[in-house]
Amino acid sequence: MAKNHSFDVSTGIDLQEVDNAVNQAVKEVQTRYDFKGTDCRLDFDREAGTVRLEADDAYRLKALYEVLVSKLARRNVPLKNLDPGPVEEGSLGRARQTVALRQAIPQETAKRMARDIKALKLKKVQVQIQGDELRVTSPERDALQQVIGFLKSKDYEIELNFGNYR
Repeated sequence: MAKNHSFDVSTGIDLQEVDNAVNQAVKEVQTRYDFKGTDCRLDFDREAGTVRLEADDAYRLKALYEVLVSKLARRNVPLKNLDPGPVEEGSLGRARQTVALRQAIPQETAKRMARDIKALKLKKVQVQIQGDELRVTSPERDALQQVIGFLKSKDYEIELNFGNYR
């Protein structure tokens, strides 16, 4: 019997890097001229996997979000895994926004990925959805390489990590 080779497809964000980026963004906001005399806040909730932004108005909220994104990009945090929520208008013109951090492949996206891989019609390639990741198995390593190349070429709106290649 032939030995099956496999790899896992997953996604995630290093929460420590997000924490560092938020701290850098807070320091920059405290020293920037356009934020002087304003009440703008960034709060990172590690358990919930969210960053909450709050500013005096929608314009400053947008600027605050841009500062956060630049710090995250500098720390190599995948920006595709950010899910910014709607801007909420509060009292006295204050604006709030919650940015969720995607730590897992959404179920609909996993199903779409599995359908796309099966549509390739590669011989004996099997796909299993295991919780928040996918496992792709095949007796041929070349078929697995083709699947990896295919998944890298498609845009699933999340950053994909390929691991446990055996």
